[in-house]
Amino acid sequence: MGKLIKEEPEKGRLHIDSPLMGESLVSRELLERTESTKYFRMHPDINVIKIGGQSIMDRGGKVLLPILETLIQAKDRHKILLMTGGGTRARHVYNIGVDLGMPTGVLSKLGDKVSWQNAEMLSVLLAKHGGVKIGHGDNLEQLTMFCRLGYIPITYGIPPYGFFEHPAEQGSIPPHRTDCGAFLLAENIGARSLIFLKDEKGLFERDPKKIPPSERGDLEFFDRISARKLMERDLDDLIIERPILTLLQRAKCLKELQIIDAVRHPEHILEALAGKHVGTIIYKE
Repeated sequence: MGKLIKEEPEKGRLHIDSPLMGESLVSRELLERTESTKYFRMHPDINVIKIGGQSIMDRGGKVLLPILETLIQAKDRHKILLMTGGGTRARHVYNIGVDLGMPTGVLSKLGDKVSWQNAEMLSVLLAKHGGVKIGHGDNLEQLTMFCRLGYIPITYGIPPYGFFEHPAEQGSIPPHRTDCGAFLLAENIGARSLIFLKDEKGLFERDPKKIPPSERGDLEFFDRISARKLMERDLDDLIIERPILTLLQRAKCLKELQIIDAVRHPEHILEALAGKHVGTIIYKE
């Protein structure tokens, strides 16, 4: 703990004595010393649920409304934060931006508007059940309070990198989109769980939608796999955004995430919230 040391008494100046004073914040040795044995968790009872944009929101009421009914049932037993994806409309704006040569940071700013629209729609649909849309600012400290008062807080999944988005390893599509945003928020609030609602039962070695039905029976399904092993497999496609695998390996609070099929089995949401394994679990080794 730093202490105040008075310097130049005649001027009344104070100097903060800190272990980090004069140190390089890129030193590996120094950074290792900043590792904590136990990290504070702001909202340890909150379950972060990411609702897929293309897989769920874009399908309209036939798919979305049964899922919302299940979430309404769940809110009296579980504290929930809903986060929304962008979906097809985000892909459309990315396509236009790429064609115009827009840099990654601009594409990030364009994409977040669609996720925001989806959060707005959810808040309207859930308004009479306590749905309330919040931003990425001061409200996040109040999540537990919202849930205790019977609200369902809803926010958009895109992380607020904007112009500060990391350069993409390949191409120009922002690497940190709504799946990454859900992960980063769950990690930093110390959430109880992170659940991705998709239209497949979990992760396969290839996207089942891109191969003939007759060949789908031969696909390898990953019931439970570590982020490290998944990175080693280096699959061409994933059901969640690729940077999550690296982020999960570095996580301090979040130890795993689960991907479930909420389209065919909305009831799996209740089971996943209860801690049951009903989809693909990706975990930190």
